Amino acid sequence: MSFRILLADDQPDVRESLRLLLKSEGFKVDAVASPTAALAALEAAPPDLALIDMNYAKDTTSGQEGLDLLERIRALEPTVPVVVMTAWGSVELAVEAMKRGARDFVLKPWENARLLATLGTQLELASALDRSRRLEAENALLRGEGEGGGGAPLVARSKAMQQVVQLLERLGPSDAGVLITGENGTGKSLVAKCLHAASRRAKQPLITLNAGGLSEGVLESELFGHVKGAFTDARESRAGRFELAHGGTLFLDEIGNAPLSLQAKLLRVLETGEFERVGSSRTQTADVRVIAATNIDLEAEIAAGRFRQDLRYRLNTFEIHLLPLRERREDIAPLASLFLGRHVQRYRKAVSGISGAALRLLEQHPWPGNVRELDHAVERAVLMASGSTLGATDLLLSPSAARPSLDDLGIEDMEALLIRKALARHGSATQAAEALGLSRSAIYRRMQKLGISG
Repeated sequence: MSFRILLADDQPDVRESLRLLLKSEGFKVDAVASPTAALAALEAAPPDLALIDMNYAKDTTSGQEGLDLLERIRALEPTVPVVVMTAWGSVELAVEAMKRGARDFVLKPWENARLLATLGTQLELASALDRSRRLEAENALLRGEGEGGGGAPLVARSKAMQQVVQLLERLGPSDAGVLITGENGTGKSLVAKCLHAASRRAKQPLITLNAGGLSEGVLESELFGHVKGAFTDARESRAGRFELAHGGTLFLDEIGNAPLSLQAKLLRVLETGEFERVGSSRTQTADVRVIAATNIDLEAEIAAGRFRQDLRYRLNTFEIHLLPLRERREDIAPLASLFLGRHVQRYRKAVSGISGAALRLLEQHPWPGNVRELDHAVERAVLMASGSTLGATDLLLSPSAARPSLDDLGIEDMEALLIRKALARHGSATQAAEALGLSRSAIYRRMQKLGISG
């Protein structure tokens, strides 16, 4: 199999050297010079792996452009492994990139053998994960647990999650619109699947669309479809997500980031069920239950004029809020056990449990990435484990320090506390920066310096 690699670097000599090296090893290479070109190439043909530089022409030292590109790739194609490159030898920057989802990093000037080994390892892992996902999906279908039949269990040992389960039992059988709110990684997509599985539409499709990582034109086409010739690359007609979800459920993730100009069209189809494909004047209808999710404060977005209030009312007949994992620590142990079972089976490791020390470390960790971060931590620990039980050292986590009083905080500690509170309150670094009177680049530099993940 010939793997396709997306290479992004603004230096022509670097691109050419890497292109020749990778081509000689049998890889297909899409080499681009900017983050914008990288995202365009990603949308045109998703690669098997992305190899991206951390610094570009606009900002040659901080790595912020690379971090932004990394997050966009993860949003658009979360299964594509990303390896980052930096010429500055910054361990902090590499760690920050890996916190945000990079699988590995390479320092410039690179060693060909190490670079090829790194890429080979990540491609092998990605292929193994893909095979496991397909096998898991096939087994689920055989058990009657596909998109309409239940799927993954919802862990609810904490009181907060037990209340969520009660809401799901009440709301699931209805056609009511539901807005799911909460930080990234808290399990909003899983709640959407549970709502669909409990509905009268369970045997019909559940169609998902992330509304936050797409441009306005692409999002409109994804929602409503397009006809042949509607725009330059429209070589054939294509159905949109509303058509595909007819009779079933449409889950719109990151709805708070939908462009304002498109929100009126979305409101119309929610109210009437009517829409037109891009480039067509023929009105179509779709019978769809819409479930939406967001990690941002919609009230703040409405006040700022970036989100329509009438759309919010249409979306959230009912609202389900998911607390961050740090506020429902009773769920950590059962979630860790669930993830352990999955990853042990996936990687065929002889690991049967989690040690007491490792469990205490898991329960003390702040988990800024919530359930998703816990899943990745357990997966990494399973790969690292050499014994039959996961130990504390396998987790690659540091014990959480006791929270100091305000009187004990230094200037940097106080700054970190303020930034974390602003991030928790507003849901994004951009809005947190506005609240603190900082520029977007300034808050990212402070977050990197203080070791705060976005």
